[in-house]
Amino acid sequence: MSERKITINSPQCRNCVCEYNRLEEARFWSRIMQEHALFIKLGLPADQREFREEAQALVERFMDLRKRLHKVSRLEGQLLDDLIRAVRAIIEFKARLLRELIQCRTEPGSNYPLLLDHIRREAVRFLNLLQRPMPQDPLSLLLEQEVFWLRIMKEHIEFIIHLLDPSERELINQAEEFRRNFSRLLETARDLESMAETRPRSFNTVLRFTQDVINNTMALR
Repeated sequence: MSERKITINSPQCRNCVCEYNRLEEARFWSRIMQEHALFIKLGLPADQREFREEAQALVERFMDLRKRLHKVSRLEGQLLDDLIRAVRAIIEFKARLLRELIQCRTEPGSNYPLLLDHIRREAVRFLNLLQRPMPQDPLSLLLEQEVFWLRIMKEHIEFIIHLLDPSERELINQAEEFRRNFSRLLETARDLESMAETRPRSFNTVLRFTQDVINNTMALR
């Protein structure tokens, strides 16, 4: 009897890889969601008791989910449902707090609006990954991820600039250069994503661009 071979193009193989990646993504993002809830709590004024308690409840909720995620080999069933509900809850929490801030209904503490919107978008990204586990067209998926992460990295750099002491002129200059580089990369990624809507069979420019993104990200590290 001949041995059955599974190639990289096999639906079974793609599904196995996809499920594994979804579980790894869930483990990664659940830790990020827990940290976001903690950062929000620590950044809130002491008199914002209701928001602080809600943030702490989310910290504990994601802490429990992380423990459960590390005990399984597949993300499915009740665990997946519980995770989706938790992510929806933290998205709603971040959005509600952001609304309060931009409508001047509460004191921001150190949770300024762009930071809250930034981490809200990350949570939305996580929810989309959970609800759309199967990969789409590889080229479109790659460019979609690059647009998302380049915007995130650009904003990370802007947050760093905001926190640097004005006397650290050399560090500020380096950070400003990184911001210019990632702003340029983000614009290019959006252009390429638009071009890819024509569904070309090959797009070598994307390969060169992706290497440029990797090189700049490594330099930022």
